[in-house]
Amino acid sequence: MDPFRDFARSPHPTLGVEWEICLVDPATRDLVPRAAEIIDETQARHPELHLEREFLQNTIELVTPVCRNAGEAIAYLGEATHKVRAVAEEAGLRLWASGGHPFTDFRTQPLSPKITYQEIINRTQYWGKQMLLWGIHCHIGIRHEDRVWPIINAVMTKYPHLLALSASSPGWEGLDTGYASNRTMLYQQLPTAGMPYQFASWDEWVGFMRDQQTSGVINHTGSMHFDVRPAAKWGTIEVRISDATSNLRELAAISALTHCLVVHFDQMIDRGEELPTLQPWHVAENKWRGARYGMEALVITSRETEERWVTEEIADLVDTLQPVAEQLGCVDELGLVPEILERGAGYQRQRRVFEVHQDWKPAVDLACDELTSLTWG
Repeated sequence: MDPFRDFARSPHPTLGVEWEICLVDPATRDLVPRAAEIIDETQARHPELHLEREFLQNTIELVTPVCRNAGEAIAYLGEATHKVRAVAEEAGLRLWASGGHPFTDFRTQPLSPKITYQEIINRTQYWGKQMLLWGIHCHIGIRHEDRVWPIINAVMTKYPHLLALSASSPGWEGLDTGYASNRTMLYQQLPTAGMPYQFASWDEWVGFMRDQQTSGVINHTGSMHFDVRPAAKWGTIEVRISDATSNLRELAAISALTHCLVVHFDQMIDRGEELPTLQPWHVAENKWRGARYGMEALVITSRETEERWVTEEIADLVDTLQPVAEQLGCVDELGLVPEILERGAGYQRQRRVFEVHQDWKPAVDLACDELTSLTWG
């Protein structure tokens, strides 16, 4: 099997979700590098769970099996979170999730002992060491590689929509950055991260990846870390735009929206319809506006540079995706998206608490509390 050319085609539009959560000290609210210990103990009690060590030793990645829809995925993640929480609390720790921690010092947070992580740090130095950031990765099954890049290019037109709803990283090293998603700005500093190029075909992507191998880039990083990328081994498109949400309820909404969006574009191909695209500079501007302004972003919606408020766009997008949600069986989960519009995104809730207390510790407490209170299913 050629790891670049061969795409393990998925006959059904399946969903897999990866959610990154962390361990915090309930007294200091700082991150605690004890993930390996908690993972090992949890899996000893529950060997059926799929838990992964991540880039930092404070992080536990929860990985679903292949699911039919967001409801199945969130049911699995809810049960896994419950079991991990029990072990963490026995160890005197709390679970916390967001796009970025508002005050921890990256110099105090050790890497997990994995050679590819060490290679990333060796190559990227200062910027790589700052990668205290956490996200949601949604894998959606695609039936043929020829569909991959038209769909990815179309998904990129909805970048600020997915980001605004999930944005939850306004603080960094004790400061309010003024951004809804500081995670987005930090992560793109890595040389293999950020927006994918708008490849026109699968062959063009294969040529690109072979160039990366020949030039040694992949040897240093293990893979390309684009915001949306093909996962040829699994036969999926992996959407990595969203900040990690603090809770399962919003995770359900983001997962359903992402799943429905990809399937919607796949069905447009079936109907012979042209998929939307934006000029690369418009995509880049929208990404920045989503990271900076979140729910208050005015986004570019067409190649003619028309603009609209992202909240209006999101409301209409939910309506557009209703038929797909009915087919996939995730109408209830997609119906949680308007809740976020009403309640405010994670960055807004964190910032409100910070402005009252002039301290980020209550914002960390808020995210910990939401992980147990804003549940689903």
